[in-house]
Amino acid sequence: MVAFFSSLIYYGVMVFVLLAVLARFGIQTASFVAVLGAASLAIGLAMQGTFSNFAAGVMILVFRPFKSGDLVDIAGTRGLVADIGLFSTTLNTLDNKQVIVPNGSVWGETITNYNANETRRVDMTFGVGYDDDLAVASKTIRSTVEAHSLVLAEPAPIVEVAELGDSSVNFAVRPWCKTEDYWRVYFDLHRSLKEELEKSGCSIPFPQRDVHLHQVAG
Repeated sequence: MVAFFSSLIYYGVMVFVLLAVLARFGIQTASFVAVLGAASLAIGLAMQGTFSNFAAGVMILVFRPFKSGDLVDIAGTRGLVADIGLFSTTLNTLDNKQVIVPNGSVWGETITNYNANETRRVDMTFGVGYDDDLAVASKTIRSTVEAHSLVLAEPAPIVEVAELGDSSVNFAVRPWCKTEDYWRVYFDLHRSLKEELEKSGCSIPFPQRDVHLHQVAG
């Protein structure tokens, strides 16, 4: 990049010196200036996207909304930041695909950085049957969540009835953990909550639909 701008400055100075020498010897340079102006305009229009990506790259490097290794959502792509360049940002998706995003698209859209803060909330929903004891279900869920070694005591986990579904009473379960422990907590609690709810006598209903058949006379 330094070599590119050095070359650009060098040739710019050379053109300026050439025009000055021609003018010194009485040669009209207006036509040369007009041609150079038109050429510069054409090049500028052709490289508009490149300059936009460069400017966005500078903004990213200055303000640092993310760093290498962060898990981000950028321009509709979720992945780990592998490289931050002046013109583009490279992501490795969670299934190990490489995605190169122009910096103009990165800076011009919403950026979600999952590693920006030290802690994250794990949002989960668990349903029990309408015939189950809600107090027992709530106590079982809360004790199981609080017993997990990676769940933080503060902020305290939230366990509340959030929805009366078609076939289940749904609890909103919202524990907090360190950002790096998010997926471990998420997977562990899904397994352990199913096991503990069944031990406590609560059912975990599956979606069902009642079909009524009406016989038409004749």
